[in-house]
Amino acid sequence: MGGGQGSGPLETDPETEALRVRVAEFVRCRVYPQEGVLDAGGPAAAAALRKLNDLARADGLWALPLPVATGGQGLPLARYARIAEAEGASDHGPAALGSASLLDVTMLLRHGSARVRGSYPERLTAGQWRACYAMTEPDSPGTDPSLTSTRAVREEGGWVVTGRKWFTSGAAEAELVTVLARTDGEPGHREGLSLLVVPTSSPGFRVVRELPVFGASGQWEIEFDGVRVPGDHLLGAPGQALTIAGERLRLGRTLRCLRWLGQGGRAFDLMCARAASRPGSRGPLGAQQLVQSHVFEALLALRGTRPLVYEAADRIAAGLDAHVEVGLAKVAAARMLQQVTDSAIQVHGAAGLGPDTPLPALFRTGRAARILDGPDEVHIGAVARRVLRDHRA
Repeated sequence: MGGGQGSGPLETDPETEALRVRVAEFVRCRVYPQEGVLDAGGPAAAAALRKLNDLARADGLWALPLPVATGGQGLPLARYARIAEAEGASDHGPAALGSASLLDVTMLLRHGSARVRGSYPERLTAGQWRACYAMTEPDSPGTDPSLTSTRAVREEGGWVVTGRKWFTSGAAEAELVTVLARTDGEPGHREGLSLLVVPTSSPGFRVVRELPVFGASGQWEIEFDGVRVPGDHLLGAPGQALTIAGERLRLGRTLRCLRWLGQGGRAFDLMCARAASRPGSRGPLGAQQLVQSHVFEALLALRGTRPLVYEAADRIAAGLDAHVEVGLAKVAAARMLQQVTDSAIQVHGAAGLGPDTPLPALFRTGRAARILDGPDEVHIGAVARRVLRDHRA
């Protein structure tokens, strides 16, 4: 790994380190060259992703953290966390290597009915199907799920779902969507929220429009117009959505943080290469004190963030409460990625704004990171309240 990665993840055993190096090499040599095609979406992107999937399988790197029972390699979270950083150096790394379905497979296996467990996790692990998760709505704040207005009404044999969701990642290509819906009560009540698994081939499901994030594809608005869902496609019991969602979000946020570390390290390495190689009338760019300041502050942000992220991952892997650790990691990693990428762009000058480097895409990810998966302000408030409550106790 480059200078931005420092000595690599904390406390990595030799076997995991060797696997991490292989994944990093795959992402650098196989995925990086295809990023432009993958970012554009469409048939060409789908074909490029299928080829990367085949290469990952051939290299023995497919579905590393997915359960063996569903066709994965069963790498436990404590080890996979050390690899997710290298895998996530590209936004497309998890999809290319078959680990992008980890959250959905984990959720379905833990909370799905026998039919759900038998129907979907293997297809998702194999890459035959893709899944998405629909939680936020156009007319209510995404930080307050109690205001959910999408409704699931019980009927004989199942549910009828009506409502609209947006900023649903990958919805246009997904065969399966897990939707947060109100099965009881009114908007504003925290009770009465449930999660239902909906095949996107169901009559009444519709992709409304794409919602580009700073020009990048991948987010969608979707509609459920009287979609009928079998009764055994409810996750857990009615009203358990927030418990299940909280479990999913804690793991999901931590995985995102690990991937942001990888992307921050990538931006750092690009900045250092530019500073060391760019000549000027006063000598190499890296000889300028202001450039050295960019390098120092970026490295400080990376090295300061990494222990926070790995502490969150290790606590989740050990089954311990990680609310505070995940909140700290999420805010720190999002800020770090935006800061490091911004410095890298500054050191590159005009070249950092154009299509010849991945820096614009990395910066876009860093800025969106401070809003997606909960804005900084929500995590700051939640962590502070929990810490102060513990002190009062």
